[in-house]
Amino acid sequence: MSRFVTSSPTRAGAALFAVCAALASANSARAEEVIQVKLAEAKVIELPANTSTIIIGNPVVADVTMLRKSNRMVLTGKSFGSTNLIALDAGGNAIGESVIRVSAAKRGLIVQRGLERETWDCSPRCQPTISLGDSSKYLGDTAGQIGQHNTLNGLK
Repeated sequence: MSRFVTSSPTRAGAALFAVCAALASANSARAEEVIQVKLAEAKVIELPANTSTIIIGNPVVADVTMLRKSNRMVLTGKSFGSTNLIALDAGGNAIGESVIRVSAAKRGLIVQRGLERETWDCSPRCQPTISLGDSSKYLGDTAGQIGQHNTLNGLK
């Protein structure tokens, strides 16, 4: 933690430093809880009592959906990385904070051909799938086939 040093400390300056240090300590203690979620998977999370608002630091990494009439939410991993989640009460006060880490699922097969990468889901038979990091051509071709399949089967 950084400390500000002045040649003539004042009472107000010392009080402000004490408040800032207490807030930094409280925030780092609350942010210690880490919620792990896999890319493109969802997890149901219990929220602190009286939560009325959820804030996601980076919505590119994860997304949440509040469940009606409960104190739970669905957390979905959208891209690799970390972000934070803050729960606020009706008065706008922070009542909980956690770190969210989105990581790759341990299943599947990654095929690397030079600079080109493909992802295959091999459960139980290997089929093409898409994942962050796949080459643009493979991603576009596979996503196009998935879209055509869904359209032909009335899923869109």
